[in-house]
Amino acid sequence: MYFVYILTNDRHTVYYTGFTNDLYRRVYEHKNKLIKGFTYKYNCSKLIYYEKFISAVDALHREKQLKRYKRDWKKNLINEKNPEWLDLFDTFEQE
Repeated sequence: MYFVYILTNDRHTVYYTGFTNDLYRRVYEHKNKLIKGFTYKYNCSKLIYYEKFISAVDALHREKQLKRYKRDWKKNLINEKNPEWLDLFDTFEQE
């Protein structure tokens, strides 16, 4: 299983789009600041959106697609699936 995900900070002012084969581990790393970089610098640790894929190629294609989208489009995508902008990490079940 592969995942494309979007993280944000507490004020929802910054979005980070990523790809992984272990969403729980990857978000855990972001939340605990184990990875230096964009999410560390901008305090992005709130999982607000994700999609599952069987194929790594499909997931990488989708990640690139999402990264090209403008902020408002991403906001609408998030609002469709997670209108309250809850941290989905709290309810994500490992598979």
